[in-house]
Amino acid sequence: MSSILEEPPVLSTPASHFLDDFPARFDEQRWQRSDDQILLTYEVNRTVAEIRKEKRRRVALQFPDDMLADAPRVFDALRKKFRQPDPSQSIPESASRDVLVDDTQRPVLLSNSTEVKLFILADTSYGSCCVDELAAEHVDADVVVHYGRACLSPTTRLPVIYIFTMQPLAMDPLLQAFQETFPNREERVILMADIPYSSHLTSIGTALKHLGYPNIFTTDIVHDPSSPLPNRTIPDDLGADAAKLKQWQLFHISTPPESLLLILSSRVSRMHIFPTMNTKPSRPPASILASSVSALRKRYALLTSVNTVSIFGILINTLSVKNYLHIVEHVKSRMLDAGKKSYTFVVGKVNAAKIANFSEIGAWVVIGCWESTLIDSKDFWKPVLTPFELELALTKDEERIWTGEWRSDFQSILDEPHKNVHASRKGTVWSENEFHDSEDEDEIGAYDAEQESEPPEFDLRTGRYVANTRPMQFSVKSRKTVSSNETDVAHSAKSLVKHFNGELAAIGGEVSPGAEHLRSQRTWTGLGSDFEIKYDEVGIDNGTAVEEGRNGIARAYVHRNGPAVR
Repeated sequence: MSSILEEPPVLSTPASHFLDDFPARFDEQRWQRSDDQILLTYEVNRTVAEIRKEKRRRVALQFPDDMLADAPRVFDALRKKFRQPDPSQSIPESASRDVLVDDTQRPVLLSNSTEVKLFILADTSYGSCCVDELAAEHVDADVVVHYGRACLSPTTRLPVIYIFTMQPLAMDPLLQAFQETFPNREERVILMADIPYSSHLTSIGTALKHLGYPNIFTTDIVHDPSSPLPNRTIPDDLGADAAKLKQWQLFHISTPPESLLLILSSRVSRMHIFPTMNTKPSRPPASILASSVSALRKRYALLTSVNTVSIFGILINTLSVKNYLHIVEHVKSRMLDAGKKSYTFVVGKVNAAKIANFSEIGAWVVIGCWESTLIDSKDFWKPVLTPFELELALTKDEERIWTGEWRSDFQSILDEPHKNVHASRKGTVWSENEFHDSEDEDEIGAYDAEQESEPPEFDLRTGRYVANTRPMQFSVKSRKTVSSNETDVAHSAKSLVKHFNGELAAIGGEVSPGAEHLRSQRTWTGLGSDFEIKYDEVGIDNGTAVEEGRNGIARAYVHRNGPAVR
């Protein structure tokens, strides 16, 4: 007889704490904003003007988590603006019967042909800095209005209106901190701010020049994550030589994300950060000298620790950033060149619990926007790299050169010429659609024999034997038998897992230990693996008729001919 639980299990929430309030990030000033401040902060007038200009009818409003409290007020403000007539167009006489007068004695056009539907998007599929095209497509939106700070990564399907939500900034403490940081007024300084504070840069630059700083460059926002200063303009005298940035210092307003901090600090002479959140109100805020030396050393140690990893996991953390499929194929080809296996996973928001389910993976590579690919946390069991770090990790020790530069935008990797971009082997070249036989089969055999006779390799960091579990390849004998007429058959055989006599799993005629492990050791091998599909055969019933099941809500299902089931 099973025992009865007398108290909740350890993982449940105690009843005494069930309704406790947990500390959360909360902005008290947001609730004190007037309607005029909402119109100004969220640029309601510009949003309405751009939507009307492009004649959009279904608009998705994407808010980050910390701005969802303002979403209803922004929604109402936009709806009121859309109910007002478009000042750039006159009301036609034929529509006079559809025109009413509101409380302000202004006409409101009620024609259904000009109705704009608004949708609020919350709980984004990926990072809040990226445009959530997936959620927007669920409501059939034809434009996305993105609020808050953004990575400005190019999208693939939908147009975007970026609203950076201008934040207030005290000018006098900032100017005082700048003068204390740069007593030499001839210093060459680049002024840069986080996106919500970028609107203040022009006035700050003008004030600094009046104070006697002639060599001040104020950045502007551009949609180019591959720029030497991501999404910002650079001084004209630099030209195409980004190395000249080392002649400049950088004064950044607001603390940047970690990925941006690594990029900027590795490209300029010095980087100073002016914090917008003053933790000590009794003291005036002062700039902080940013140093990423320890962080870069940690990243370099991390990527060199995966040299001997034989199985990589590719985490696709975006479905909207332009060219994300190209970088996935590039990463796969680089791993294939290095003799590594790879498995691809599509995830939403990456966390340690999700990827800990795959113990066979030795390291992970994140494919996403340039701000979200850097994941640095002790909670993850295996290393998590960016595509740029993978390029260094797959380079041989004697060829790897660490310059101290760090990048996170994968488009810059695709734009660079690489050797051995496609999978190639000495004597055999394989692509996705065809096989090519080498003219010198003796050379192939010598190469295969050389691989078999290589001495065992040990990882000096762990002391363990390195198992080179390379991707399955055709043997020399099987390559000789592949003819031009059998190319399609060989390619299709490579993509299927077969069972020979129910004993060993094979791929393309070669016994695969990985496929055999998946077949015999895994209790669950994929969707639909718990039943066997049987097609029309002699003596087998073709199935039964489809019947209507239960309906209703989860707490009270209703049968077609029966009472509710609770």
